[in-house]
Amino acid sequence: MTEQKTRYPSKLEVQQKVQNAIERLLIRDCYLLKKDVNERSISHRLASYLQDEFGEEWDVDCEYNRDHNIKKELIIQPTSVAPDDTTATTVFPDIIVHRRGQEDNLLVIEMKKTRNSQRGAKDFDLEKLRAFRQEKYHYYHTFYLQLKTGDDIGVDKMQWDSEWMTPQDDPLGGLLF
Repeated sequence: MTEQKTRYPSKLEVQQKVQNAIERLLIRDCYLLKKDVNERSISHRLASYLQDEFGEEWDVDCEYNRDHNIKKELIIQPTSVAPDDTTATTVFPDIIVHRRGQEDNLLVIEMKKTRNSQRGAKDFDLEKLRAFRQEKYHYYHTFYLQLKTGDDIGVDKMQWDSEWMTPQDDPLGGLLF
Protein backbone atom coordinates (compact mmCIF):
# COMPACT_ATOMS: atom_id res chain seq x y z
CA MET A 1 0.00 0.00 0.00
CA THR A 2 1.49 3.35 -1.02
CA GLU A 3 1.33 6.33 1.28
CA GLN A 4 -0.78 9.12 -0.15
CA LYS A 5 0.94 12.52 -0.08
CA THR A 6 -1.18 15.39 1.17
CA ARG A 7 -1.91 18.05 -1.41
CA TYR A 8 -2.00 21.49 0.09
CA PRO A 9 -3.72 24.20 -1.94
CA SER A 10 -1.55 27.15 -2.98
CA LYS A 11 -1.66 30.37 -1.00
CA LEU A 12 -3.62 32.01 -3.81
CA GLU A 13 -6.16 29.15 -3.78
CA VAL A 14 -6.55 29.50 -0.01
CA GLN A 15 -6.90 33.28 -0.31
CA GLN A 16 -9.60 32.87 -2.97
CA LYS A 17 -11.57 30.46 -0.79
CA VAL A 18 -11.31 32.81 2.18
CA GLN A 19 -12.38 35.76 0.03
CA ASN A 20 -15.42 33.83 -1.20
CA ALA A 21 -16.38 32.93 2.37
CA ILE A 22 -15.99 36.53 3.58
CA GLU A 23 -18.10 37.81 0.69
CA ARG A 24 -20.86 35.36 1.62
CA LEU A 25 -20.62 36.43 5.26
CA LEU A 26 -20.94 40.11 4.36
CA ILE A 27 -23.95 39.45 2.12
CA ARG A 28 -25.84 36.69 3.93
CA ASP A 29 -25.08 37.68 7.51
CA CYS A 30 -25.07 41.45 7.30
CA TYR A 31 -27.76 41.45 10.02
CA LEU A 32 -25.28 39.95 12.50
CA LEU A 33 -22.63 42.50 11.56
CA LYS A 34 -25.01 45.46 11.72
CA LYS A 35 -26.26 44.35 15.14
CA ASP A 36 -22.64 43.95 16.32
CA VAL A 37 -23.27 40.45 17.73
CA ASN A 38 -20.63 38.45 19.58
CA GLU A 39 -17.47 37.58 17.63
CA ARG A 40 -18.06 33.88 18.21
CA SER A 41 -21.37 34.06 16.34
CA ILE A 42 -19.73 35.82 13.41
CA SER A 43 -16.73 33.47 13.30
CA HIS A 44 -19.08 30.47 13.35
CA ARG A 45 -20.88 31.77 10.27
CA LEU A 46 -17.56 32.44 8.51
CA ALA A 47 -16.41 28.91 9.37
CA SER A 48 -19.55 27.42 7.82
CA TYR A 49 -18.84 29.25 4.56
CA LEU A 50 -15.21 28.16 4.69
CA GLN A 51 -16.33 24.53 5.05
CA ASP A 52 -18.37 24.94 1.87
CA GLU A 53 -15.28 26.34 0.11
CA PHE A 54 -12.83 23.68 1.30
CA GLY A 55 -15.28 20.79 0.88
CA GLU A 56 -14.93 17.35 2.40
CA GLU A 57 -11.15 17.23 1.95
CA TRP A 58 -10.55 19.58 4.92
CA ASP A 59 -12.21 20.05 8.32
CA VAL A 60 -13.11 23.57 9.45
CA ASP A 61 -13.52 24.04 13.20
CA CYS A 62 -14.09 26.95 15.59
CA GLU A 63 -12.22 27.24 18.90
CA TYR A 64 -10.65 23.80 18.36
CA ASN A 65 -8.38 23.05 21.31
CA ARG A 66 -6.96 19.61 20.57
CA ASP A 67 -3.78 18.22 19.11
CA HIS A 68 -4.81 14.59 18.82
CA ASN A 69 -5.61 13.64 22.45
CA ILE A 70 -4.00 16.57 24.24
CA LYS A 71 -4.97 20.21 24.58
CA LYS A 72 -3.25 22.66 22.25
CA GLU A 73 -0.84 24.85 24.14
CA LEU A 74 1.24 27.81 22.98
CA ILE A 75 4.09 29.55 24.71
CA ILE A 76 2.87 33.14 24.58
CA GLN A 77 2.14 36.04 26.89
CA PRO A 78 -0.28 34.66 29.51
CA THR A 79 -3.74 36.10 29.78
CA SER A 80 -6.75 35.22 31.87
CA VAL A 81 -10.15 34.32 30.51
CA ALA A 82 -13.14 35.09 32.66
CA PRO A 83 -16.04 32.61 32.67
CA ASP A 84 -18.35 35.37 31.39
CA ASP A 85 -15.93 36.34 28.59
CA THR A 86 -17.91 37.61 25.60
CA THR A 87 -14.97 38.89 23.54
CA ALA A 88 -13.43 35.44 23.00
CA THR A 89 -9.85 36.19 24.01
CA THR A 90 -8.58 32.64 24.47
CA VAL A 91 -5.54 30.57 23.52
CA PHE A 92 -7.66 28.62 21.04
CA PRO A 93 -7.78 29.83 17.45
CA ASP A 94 -11.09 31.29 16.26
CA ILE A 95 -11.13 29.11 13.12
CA ILE A 96 -8.83 26.43 11.76
CA VAL A 97 -8.76 24.50 8.51
CA HIS A 98 -7.07 21.14 9.09
CA ARG A 99 -7.54 17.39 8.99
CA ARG A 100 -8.68 16.08 12.34
CA GLY A 101 -6.40 13.47 13.86
CA GLN A 102 -3.60 14.18 11.39
CA GLU A 103 -0.67 16.59 11.16
CA ASP A 104 -2.25 18.51 8.26
CA ASN A 105 -2.71 22.08 9.50
CA LEU A 106 -3.54 24.35 6.58
CA LEU A 107 -4.92 27.63 7.96
CA VAL A 108 -5.51 29.31 11.30
CA ILE A 109 -7.71 32.42 11.51
CA GLU A 110 -8.12 35.01 14.22
CA MET A 111 -10.95 37.49 13.83
CA LYS A 112 -11.84 40.71 15.63
CA LYS A 113 -14.51 43.35 15.29
CA THR A 114 -13.50 46.99 15.12
CA ARG A 115 -15.86 47.57 18.05
CA ASN A 116 -13.98 45.12 20.28
CA SER A 117 -13.01 47.28 23.23
CA GLN A 118 -10.77 44.75 24.93
CA ARG A 119 -7.34 46.36 25.24
CA GLY A 120 -4.54 44.38 23.58
CA ALA A 121 -6.86 41.80 21.98
CA LYS A 122 -5.55 42.39 18.44
CA ASP A 123 -1.91 42.18 19.53
CA PHE A 124 -2.63 38.99 21.45
CA ASP A 125 -4.31 37.45 18.39
CA LEU A 126 -1.35 38.38 16.19
CA GLU A 127 1.01 36.81 18.71
CA LYS A 128 -1.10 33.65 18.71
CA LEU A 129 -0.95 33.51 14.91
CA ARG A 130 2.85 33.81 14.90
CA ALA A 131 3.07 31.03 17.47
CA PHE A 132 0.69 28.72 15.58
CA ARG A 133 2.78 29.15 12.45
CA GLN A 134 6.16 28.65 14.11
CA GLU A 135 5.62 26.27 16.99
CA LYS A 136 4.89 22.56 16.81
CA TYR A 137 1.60 22.97 14.92
CA HIS A 138 3.21 24.42 11.77
CA TYR A 139 0.14 25.90 10.14
CA TYR A 140 0.89 26.66 6.49
CA HIS A 141 -1.01 29.93 6.57
CA THR A 142 -2.26 32.42 9.13
CA PHE A 143 -4.93 35.04 8.59
CA TYR A 144 -6.01 37.94 10.76
CA LEU A 145 -9.35 39.53 9.88
CA GLN A 146 -10.80 42.67 11.40
CA LEU A 147 -14.42 43.35 10.51
CA LYS A 148 -16.34 46.60 10.71
CA THR A 149 -19.68 46.20 12.46
CA GLY A 150 -22.59 48.55 13.06
CA ASP A 151 -23.80 50.91 10.36
CA ASP A 152 -20.68 50.58 8.14
CA ILE A 153 -20.01 46.84 7.77
CA GLY A 154 -17.13 45.36 5.82
CA VAL A 155 -13.48 44.36 6.07
CA ASP A 156 -11.40 46.86 8.01
CA LYS A 157 -8.01 45.11 8.00
CA MET A 158 -6.55 41.77 7.09
CA GLN A 159 -3.14 40.18 7.35
CA TRP A 160 -1.85 37.04 5.65
CA ASP A 161 1.13 35.25 7.17
CA SER A 162 2.23 38.34 9.13
CA GLU A 163 1.98 40.66 6.11
CA TRP A 164 -0.54 43.48 6.34
CA MET A 165 -2.54 43.99 3.17
CA THR A 166 -4.07 47.10 1.71
CA PRO A 167 -6.44 47.17 -1.25
CA GLN A 168 -3.48 47.85 -3.55
CA ASP A 169 -1.61 44.79 -2.24
CA ASP A 170 -4.56 42.42 -2.47
CA PRO A 171 -3.78 39.71 -5.07
CA LEU A 172 -7.52 39.24 -5.46
CA GLY A 173 -8.10 42.78 -6.69
CA GLY A 174 -9.10 44.54 -3.48
CA LEU A 175 -12.65 43.25 -3.62
CA LEU A 176 -12.88 42.95 0.14
CA PHE A 177 -12.04 46.54 0.96
